[in-house]
Amino acid sequence: MAKSIAVLVGSLRKESFNRKMAKQLIALAPETLKLEIIEIGALPLYNQDLDDHPPAAWIEFRRRLKQSDGVLFVTPEYNRSVPGVLKNAIDIGSRPYGQSAWEKKPGAVISVSPSQIGGFGANQHLRQSLVFLDVPCMQQPEAYIGGAAELFDSEGKIKNESTRAFLRNFMESYANWVATFTEKRSAGVKAAS
Repeated sequence: MAKSIAVLVGSLRKESFNRKMAKQLIALAPETLKLEIIEIGALPLYNQDLDDHPPAAWIEFRRRLKQSDGVLFVTPEYNRSVPGVLKNAIDIGSRPYGQSAWEKKPGAVISVSPSQIGGFGANQHLRQSLVFLDVPCMQQPEAYIGGAAELFDSEGKIKNESTRAFLRNFMESYANWVATFTEKRSAGVKAAS
């Protein structure tokens, strides 16, 4: 059975390079993964005062995260860090304290940018947060995709075959990463029984 992967896109722009990338990653993923973009743009800003009576959007977002087997982040870089909309989603998923929806979800990060450094700052900042959230993040291959303005054709597909091959390898590596952690979780549950 395919593992369910929540895909979070850190850009809200309709023609976002990162949204195009997320769609391409979904198309290139092996059959062992079922990826679905979870929209984060309409999530109300995190405010701890609302934890006792959370907005419906928070409840649904947390539910979908908890049901997923893993999480894939596709993000641009804003001011050498992650966009506010993505940070807000991370905060919402991590609360209320002690009830994080992120815990033990095998993750991967890919950053996409028109610049040549490919969103390195956002990629690394996001990884720091994932350590605290107990999201085991795939280390290799790293994916900083630069030159995004020239990456896609008019239909939003990757133009370059070597880039497509790299992304296919990235998704195969991530599928193996997810399998490793879901097997460990299953073994831990059996041992506890």
